[in-house]
Amino acid sequence: MWQRMSELTASRVHQAFVGRTSELDALRGVFATAGPQVVHVYGIAGIGKTALLHILAAEARDAGATVIRLDCRHIEPTETGFLQALEGAIGGGDPDMDTLVERLGRLGSLVLLALDSYEVFRLLDTWLRQIFVALLPDNVRILFFSRQRPLDAWFSAPDWGRLVQCVPLEPLSQSEAKALLSVHGMQDEDAAFLARATHGHPLTLKLAAAASRENNVRSWPQETVLQHAVDELSRMFLADVDDPVSRRVLQGAVVLRRVTVSLLQALFPELAPQDAYERLRRLPFVDGVHDGLIIHEAVRDSLARSLHASDPSRYLNYRRSAWRQLVVEAQSAASDDLWRYTADMLYLIENPVVREAFFPTGTVLHTVEVAHPQDTEALAGIVRAHDGSQASELLLQWWRRLPQAFSIVRGQTGQVEGLYCKLRSDRIEPTWLLSDPVTAQWYSHLEQKPLRPGEVALFCRRWLSLNEGDSPSEIQAAVWLDLKRSYMELRPGLRRVYLAATDLGAYSQVAQCLGFEVLAGREVELDGLSYSSAVLDFGPASVDGWLAELAAAELGIKRAPALLDVEARQLRLAEGAVALTPLEFGVMRYLVERQGKAVSRSELLQHVWGTSYQGGSNVVDAVVRTLRRKLGGQSGRVETLTGVGYRLR
Repeated sequence: MWQRMSELTASRVHQAFVGRTSELDALRGVFATAGPQVVHVYGIAGIGKTALLHILAAEARDAGATVIRLDCRHIEPTETGFLQALEGAIGGGDPDMDTLVERLGRLGSLVLLALDSYEVFRLLDTWLRQIFVALLPDNVRILFFSRQRPLDAWFSAPDWGRLVQCVPLEPLSQSEAKALLSVHGMQDEDAAFLARATHGHPLTLKLAAAASRENNVRSWPQETVLQHAVDELSRMFLADVDDPVSRRVLQGAVVLRRVTVSLLQALFPELAPQDAYERLRRLPFVDGVHDGLIIHEAVRDSLARSLHASDPSRYLNYRRSAWRQLVVEAQSAASDDLWRYTADMLYLIENPVVREAFFPTGTVLHTVEVAHPQDTEALAGIVRAHDGSQASELLLQWWRRLPQAFSIVRGQTGQVEGLYCKLRSDRIEPTWLLSDPVTAQWYSHLEQKPLRPGEVALFCRRWLSLNEGDSPSEIQAAVWLDLKRSYMELRPGLRRVYLAATDLGAYSQVAQCLGFEVLAGREVELDGLSYSSAVLDFGPASVDGWLAELAAAELGIKRAPALLDVEARQLRLAEGAVALTPLEFGVMRYLVERQGKAVSRSELLQHVWGTSYQGGSNVVDAVVRTLRRKLGGQSGRVETLTGVGYRLR
């Protein structure tokens, strides 16, 4: 009978752990009073970071320390998401940062806060470094376990050098690799071969040990053998899953970021979803987490590539089924769970432009942080180096008015190498927008196509690199990555993003892929240069709806036309367009925006009629009746919820 990977690591972590002597010695330094307060442990996937964390945690608890482990894969990468997860782990009843920091200080003389899979938390790195970690009491040590090395900003800040330590994880030595294989039952001759062939990669060694008991792996090519080993051994594991149902479920589940019962039901409607889930959970390379199952990446990625190559039609159908289910579930997801559905949808999108926009695969060499008064000289120097006197003065006027709207980009040595300015439509004086000819064009566009109540527009007024200006560069890439953090923070209220550049053509391929539209006729001439504007309208469902549309286009899914035509104030039905009265339109629009969610009569009275008088709720029912008549065959989509109100299916 299979054991889960989590069960294996819990019961045999000490017996199966070999090597890593120097790394453990370095990590034990956190036990000392004068030891490092911040430790970054990093290495490639499957290199043994989590196993090392298990050993350190066991030793720390034996020494009387308190250990708190957070898996970043299951936390929204925003300040709120992190603080809520931390509150859930340490208690306290209030996800307020000061309250949580104070509670950490009372948990004992030594507290280890470990953030596993930290590579997915890059969006929050600056906030953690500048705000959260700086507030931690001296009894707390924070450890980051990541696939990527830490940004240089962790070491370049004044007085941080002696407090921060790096522990890189390299492949096991030949002797350590053979010792690990021996623990897993391999004979000396086979162990020596596999140790050489896999270059000491721990996960590959474990997979190889299991698979090679029944297969001859000596015929593998020696070149790029590590990748060949991961792919081949993953296929061998699939062949070794004797149960055909489990094998089939595993093959389909590899298209998912996380596996849930509802997603399995969508992928395999003919199977009992709970049974399929339990079959998958028992596999040794599947971990159970609080919101589903995670197939180990080395196995998941190789099996997905194999399925894509051997049966592209089935691979596509699995992804389409997952998309349809995620769209339905995301519509009624609580705000705390929305990030999971965002990440799940992003995983379905294979377009590298979109994936890289949110989760860059390369190592980020620049940090983006809020600008401070001491950055004035460097910031002004970059602006004047690339913009003429008129354009420079307009941008520096924003710096004087709203310095908090500016961020700077630092290089590896801490020097300022770039900047950008972003403004929010709900936090800015209209007169200020009108005083700048670039933002005045955006204001005019908003007047022509106004936002709805609660919606926000984000203005990216300017980004500049010291060497490249506003042309594509590593600085610009760091700026755009930081903008994605703002996307996450502002959704579901974020409706549009406006930006301007002197050469939008340089970004045309990326911009078209993401859905940006050039605002023709709104160019602004400054100092002999033309500043062109573009806008990205996410639609009424904000960022998550936009991602769903991108995924649908990639998957070849033709979505049904929207039931409500907002611009024409009409219903779109198979029989044709049906006009609505102002009240019918208001009710229908409110229901559409909250599709799948219960809407009370009092909400409708407040937002459509502009009153809180409860005695007038019968007018709501009257309008709903006329709406249903106009909906005809789709009238059943407006459900009555007894004692509550209505819901649009």
